[in-house]
Amino acid sequence: MKTRILTGITTTGTPHLGNYAGAIRPAIVASREVDADSFYFLADYHALIKCDDPLRIQQSRLELAATWLACGLDADRVTFYRQSDIPEIPELTWLLTCVAGKGLLNRAHAYKASVDKNVEQGEDPDAGITMGLFSYPVLMAADILMFNAHRVPVGRDQIQHVEMARDIGQRFNHLFGNGKEMFTLPSAVIEEGVATLPGLDGRKMSKSYDNTIPLFASAKALKSTIARIVTDSKLPGEPKDPDDSHLFTIYQAFATPAQLGQFREDLIGGLAWGEAKQRLFDLLDSELGEARERYHALMQRPGELEDILQAGAKKARKVATPFLGELREAVGLRNFRSESASAAPVKKKGGKAARFASFRESDGNFRFRFFAADGEELLLSRPFNDPKAIGVISQRLLSQGVDALELRADEENQFSLWLDGECIAKSPTHADEEALEAAMLRLRQAVATLIA
Repeated sequence: MKTRILTGITTTGTPHLGNYAGAIRPAIVASREVDADSFYFLADYHALIKCDDPLRIQQSRLELAATWLACGLDADRVTFYRQSDIPEIPELTWLLTCVAGKGLLNRAHAYKASVDKNVEQGEDPDAGITMGLFSYPVLMAADILMFNAHRVPVGRDQIQHVEMARDIGQRFNHLFGNGKEMFTLPSAVIEEGVATLPGLDGRKMSKSYDNTIPLFASAKALKSTIARIVTDSKLPGEPKDPDDSHLFTIYQAFATPAQLGQFREDLIGGLAWGEAKQRLFDLLDSELGEARERYHALMQRPGELEDILQAGAKKARKVATPFLGELREAVGLRNFRSESASAAPVKKKGGKAARFASFRESDGNFRFRFFAADGEELLLSRPFNDPKAIGVISQRLLSQGVDALELRADEENQFSLWLDGECIAKSPTHADEEALEAAMLRLRQAVATLIA
């Protein structure tokens, strides 16, 4: 079973070193794992909570798309998309809003910090606080739960939001799952030691503090920015404490163990801060130089970036659209024809019913076909080495029930049936999207007759 990984970055500014160390780099490394099914996105709906400058948001979307790809994200291997290109996300946000407790959202760190700041200044507690800020954790929960992510690489300040996504997903499962787990409950993943990088002044590196190190600044600008990192007043030759140095913490995020050991030893031995900053520059320039060139080349080709993101959105919606259909049915937003058919499943006259039919191919492998009661072929499975696997799979599908069927549509007007993160079977090719949706409904109805 593949592990689904999902993460995103809010599109409100120019990517900086903290974004790279805390989210982009570990996410890209994780996406290369053999058992990874990775979803990475530009969180531009989230940006609207923090920023009311359309030009800034648009520029940031472009810069972040180029950054992910320049840093090595393989858009063919992963699902890479803009949040705003997935209309299922805001619809799911509303479904989750209807089960999320206000008390839970009251405890969100960002909301509490804004309230505390207002109180300190003698303002109304909710002055200037929008519903976007208050409901931010629900939108983030929708981002995660829409794709049933197992692991979510985040900075430490976002751990609470992943935990809240678990709480909200668990609540939905309890209310509407009918004994089944509709949403996978995610886990936050932190890369120890580099998840939160200090900025030039020692506070968390953040656009809000204006203390960032731009990720793809020119070598000259990078060197100039590093020179502004705050250090103590100890002179060359005087011992420095690496564990009390913001510069050392940044160096630590990019150095090998051998480099880090030597740097620590030299600081304790009296290395001048000017030389220490030069070493940090050399280290960063070495790691980021090639990616910097790719980034600037991509920034000159926005049309190419748009094509990549649109392809990613199409890929993401193949998962999101059928899954949202299941969620709509679970909460009672059902098509009347679907409801009528599924409420009273019956076998065809003469005792005919939907059925699994297994067969052996000339190469010795085994497959199954799944037929509707009228004989229409709905699915053809992938090959299996062991015929017993077919029986196990059919029993699992029936025991899990109709609502648990994971169906994914593709661009060939086919749909596939997935189990434990693996494609089990595919449908025939259909004439158009309307015919495809009708076929997916017939499959659910056919399975329902067997369960009944």
